[in-house]
Amino acid sequence: MTEKTQDAALGGKVGFISLGCPKALVDSERILTQLRLDGYEVVPSYNDADIVVVNTCGFIDAAKQESLDVIGEAISENGKVIVTGCMGAEADKIRETHPGVLAVSGPHAYEEVVGSVHQYLPPKKDHDPFVDLVPPQGIKLTPRHYAYLKISEGCNHRCTFCIIPSMRGDLVSRPIGDVMDEAKRLVDAGVKELLVISQDTSAYGVDIKYRTGFWQGRPVKTKMQSLCEALGEMGVWVRLHYVYPYPHVDGIIPLMAEGRILPYLDIPFQHASPKVLKAMKRPAHDSKTLDRIRKWREICPELTIRSTFIVGFPGETEEDFQYLLDWLDEAQLDRVGAFTYSAVEGAKANELEGAVPEDVKEERLARFMTKQAEISAARLQAKIGKTIDVLIDEVDEEGAIGRSKADAPEIDGMVYLNEETDLVPGQIVQAVVEHADEHDLWARLV
Repeated sequence: MTEKTQDAALGGKVGFISLGCPKALVDSERILTQLRLDGYEVVPSYNDADIVVVNTCGFIDAAKQESLDVIGEAISENGKVIVTGCMGAEADKIRETHPGVLAVSGPHAYEEVVGSVHQYLPPKKDHDPFVDLVPPQGIKLTPRHYAYLKISEGCNHRCTFCIIPSMRGDLVSRPIGDVMDEAKRLVDAGVKELLVISQDTSAYGVDIKYRTGFWQGRPVKTKMQSLCEALGEMGVWVRLHYVYPYPHVDGIIPLMAEGRILPYLDIPFQHASPKVLKAMKRPAHDSKTLDRIRKWREICPELTIRSTFIVGFPGETEEDFQYLLDWLDEAQLDRVGAFTYSAVEGAKANELEGAVPEDVKEERLARFMTKQAEISAARLQAKIGKTIDVLIDEVDEEGAIGRSKADAPEIDGMVYLNEETDLVPGQIVQAVVEHADEHDLWARLV
């Protein structure tokens, strides 16, 4: 019997590659947790693995190509590859490019992925999950002190540039009791920051008519407001991502002002021109958005708003683009990401007239980012001299690096505490801001 066959008899070693967004990362964590419960060892290299699972991204063409490239590399380096995730919805394309893959499944198909691993690498028969311990919070791919908390799958919107509903389906909200149980397990395991994610966080529960669930013996509605109130009692940072600016979002701003959840909203505005938003079929794109932002900041002056935008959408004129720049001046958003429109196979936007030339897209993107850099820099400069809370992410020989309440991991800025080498990741400290650029802050401990 070969060494690899012996390993298979003992449960086997699985290599795992996770691509894409935080929602895909949560999928990966769930799959890995189940594999560990089933007695498999998760290993960090192709050479050590008996089989490799690739969790793909399929949002835009560049992400699809990266997924195909990684699958090819895994086949070349290991030979036994199982594919899952968003691009798994296009199984024919994957098999056409890489006919050697063992199995392909779509997004959040946890049981199917694990079943495929069992099929090609059977678990050991005498495995005892009570002996082969898995942490109570499950397997996490993020640092120990923060975690993503996914509250729903899918999306009911049909934005013309997006194919996520065709891959992940319509909105399916998780039961509120399940979400709260997971949150408590994470907090009990040492997590200091919960990042709430979904395709549309503000629509949580709409698919089940905001059904009342139960948690710890009390009724709780399956609704964003009720979820935020419950999470706000856990004594950790709670950060909201992918929130659409519906009127009912107004109700959570007082929770932020009271310090129960972080004063932070990640809202994917995508554009400001009414004509472009209509062509995008964006929800909640009424002209009152600026008024709503102003009222939010009156209630909670510390509110940080981050967003993403698409430049060069089909039909976008110079007038539309200037409208967007003027809107940025008015909105004064804190954190902004942007990218040029690129056609995604299967998206309705491909059928729209008025394609914007690539050089015009790039020129507009440069103007957009210059404008936003000025706004971001000014808003950060205003923090100099203020005392802020900082959650430490890492410490090295030069000092500590952390984030403020205004900074989500990996997408926003950092707070640098030079020479503070005695701090530890997960610690929350107070610091006075001494310097700022357009992205990051430098501070000293109080």
